[in-house]
Order: sequence, then C-alpha cells, then structure tokens
Amino acid sequence: MERITGRKDIWVFGYGSLLWNPGFDIACRRPARLNGYRRSFCMWSIHHRGTPERPGLVLALDKDPGAYCEGVALQLQQGSSSADLAMLRERELVSAAYMEKTVELELAGGQCITALAYVIDSNHVQYCGSLPLDKQARIIVCSEGGRGTNREYLRKTAEQFKQLGIHDREIENLDALVEKLKDA
Repeated sequence: MERITGRKDIWVFGYGSLLWNPGFDIACRRPARLNGYRRSFCMWSIHHRGTPERPGLVLALDKDPGAYCEGVALQLQQGSSSADLAMLRERELVSAAYMEKTVELELAGGQCITALAYVIDSNHVQYCGSLPLDKQARIIVCSEGGRGTNREYLRKTAEQFKQLGIHDREIENLDALVEKLKDA
C-alpha cells in the first residue's frame, strides 16, 4: 500500500460525532477504514450525553481483531493544529474512558496514513460492551447531558453516515428503534 506522509500533518479518525461536529477547521477529509476495531455504543456517557445519575451512551471504538470501522480521516489545519489537538483531547479524554491511540488507516485507493483515534478502555468503569440493542435504545431515548440529548447524538450520526455513504446496520437499526420508542 502507498503511504501518505506529510511534514507535520496531524490526522484524526472520525467515526461518530467528529464527523458532524469536529470542533476544529478541517484541512482535508478522506474516507477511511480502521481495521481491528468496531464502532459501537459501548461507553456510558456521564458528561456529554448523560449524567452520573442517568448515563447515556456514546460511540467508541472497541477492539475486535476481525472487524473494521468505516469513517473519515480528518486532517487538522497546520497553523492551528496544536490548539485544535489540545481542544480535541480536552473533549475526548474528559473522563479517561477513551485512550488516544496512533493507528494506521486505509484510504480509498489503497493509501495508508497514520492518525490519532480515540478507543475505549475496556477496563474503565464507563465501558458497557455487549448491551442488547433494545436496552441501548431505551437508554438513548431518555438520556441527556451537557452537549444535548442522546437521541440527537444518534440522529446526527446516522444522518451523517447516510450523507457519507457509510452503511452501519447496527446504527441504522438502533436509530429506527429509538425513533419508534420516542413516539410511543
């Protein structure tokens, strides 16, 4: 595979809310695939989409050797990359449930880049892997935190996937189930 290298380029793997709310200016976006991880609602959110008393759920990358996750490689602007990276770390590492990892991403056309990705620490108290889809939906439909409702987080993510052509059956099914529950 061809490797793309830059001067001091900083790339970040977006697989959830970073796709629709990165919080920083993007120099370049490229469809990307991360092997060895799967995207899932496996992290209790006690800050952004829930509270300690009523946790919500957010997406995380969960290690799975046979899986892969489609997303987008986001390149930070060179002139502001230090400040943007500090802001990103403050947002993503708020409770230490995510770990910042350097990963290899595959881009369309067979090129590879090194990027930062925020993956779940499966030993952290906020890890909640393997929740059944119906339980996830019941949690998401009624949770809210400092950045808004859990429903909004799921809805915006599902909409962004459609726009990008990312097909994630679990997210699509969960979104449909939450829509049904919120109207019940």
